[in-house]
Amino acid sequence: MSGSGSLRAGALIDLGALRGNVRALRARASGAAFMAVVKADAYGHGALACARAAVDAGATWVGTATPEEALALRAGGIGPDRARVMCWLWTPGGPFREGIEADLDISVSGLWALREVADAARAAGRPAKVQLKADTGLGRNGCQPADWPELVTEALRAESAGLLRITGLWSHLACADEPGHDSIDAQLTLFRELVAYAEERGARPDVRHIANSPATLTRPDAHFDLVRPGIAMYGISPSPECGTPADFGLRPVMTLTASLALVKHVPGGHGVSYGHRYVTPGDTTLGLIPLGYGDGIPRHASGTGPVLVGGKWRTVAGRIAMDQFVVDLGGDEPPVGADAVLFGPGDRGEPTAEDWAQAAGTIAYEIVTRIGSRVPRVYVDEGAPTDVGAPGAKGSGR
Repeated sequence: MSGSGSLRAGALIDLGALRGNVRALRARASGAAFMAVVKADAYGHGALACARAAVDAGATWVGTATPEEALALRAGGIGPDRARVMCWLWTPGGPFREGIEADLDISVSGLWALREVADAARAAGRPAKVQLKADTGLGRNGCQPADWPELVTEALRAESAGLLRITGLWSHLACADEPGHDSIDAQLTLFRELVAYAEERGARPDVRHIANSPATLTRPDAHFDLVRPGIAMYGISPSPECGTPADFGLRPVMTLTASLALVKHVPGGHGVSYGHRYVTPGDTTLGLIPLGYGDGIPRHASGTGPVLVGGKWRTVAGRIAMDQFVVDLGGDEPPVGADAVLFGPGDRGEPTAEDWAQAAGTIAYEIVTRIGSRVPRVYVDEGAPTDVGAPGAKGSGR
C-alpha cells in the first residue's frame, strides 16, 4: 500500500473525501438536517474517525444500528454538544438506561420496547428521547400501521408522565435504490398519514425522516426534516440504477491494497489453488496476494475478482482461500512487495468496489463493510496522513 510501509495490506480511508461527500450530500438535502450513518464500523471504514469527520463537515446527527455502537461513539468523544446520536436495533434487556444517560435518541417499534424505555427512564431519573418507527412497507423493523394508534397513545401517555419525549417519527424505504418503483410513493403516502395521525394527537417531534442514501440523492420529496445517508457518504452509489458516484459528486473513501507476497514462474498446465479450478494455459508468472476470505474478500469472486498489478487489471486465478489468492501475471514480473490494488476510487485505473460487487454477485455495500479487522485502516486527509485519535491512524492496527 503506497505510503504504508511494511503492511501486508491496508485499507486507505480518505477522510477528506468523506467530508467532501458529506458536503455534496448536504447540498442535495433541501435544507434538511444530516445524519451520518456509521453503523457496522462505518460500513467498514472506522466509526469514530468517520463520525468525527462527518460532524466536522456539518452533520448534526450520527446514526448507528446497535446501542453498543452508539455508546462507543459517546465514549469516543461524540458528545451531545457535538451531535445527536440515534440507534435503532434494540433487543429485550438492552442497555436502555445507559442509552438514556448517554442522551441517545432511542428508536421504538413496539410496546415491549416502549415499556422497557419507560422503566429505564424511571431508574435513570430523567426522560428518554424516543423516536417511533413505523413499518410503511419494508416489512422489517417498525410498527405495523394497524398497531400504530396503540403505540402512539402509549408513547403520549408516557410523555405526559414525564418518562420520555417523542423526538422523532420515522420509517425506512424498501426500494429507493430502484428509481420509479411503485412502493416508494406508496410508502411516502403512508408515512405522511402516520405522521399526521401522531401529530394530530399531540406528538411534537423534532424530526420526521425516511430518506436513506438513494432517497437523499433522487427523491427531494422524501427529505422531510432529516436525511440519513449511509453508503453514499462513503462515496459509493446505492445502485448503478441511481447513477455513478461521479454523477452525484461523490468520491469513494476506501482504497484496499496489498503487497505482492510472491512472484514465481510456473509451466503450462499448473493447477492453482484449491480444487485446481484454474490451470495455467501456458508458461506464465503467478502473483500471490496476501488477502483472503478471512479478511473479507468474497470467495464468490473466485475466478472473477479484478486486481490492478503493475498497471494492468488481473483476475483472481482459482479459488480465493482464507488468507491469500493468486493472480496470473501473464509473464510479467513486478517486484515482490509491489502494490496490488483491489479497489479504490477508480480514477487511476484501479477496480472499484462496484466492480468487485459485480464479480461476486453482490452489492458494493457488502464489499467494503466486510473488510475485516486484520486489515489496518490507514487514515489520510486528501493525501496527507492525519492522526484522528482513533486506532488505525497512521498505519497502526485497528
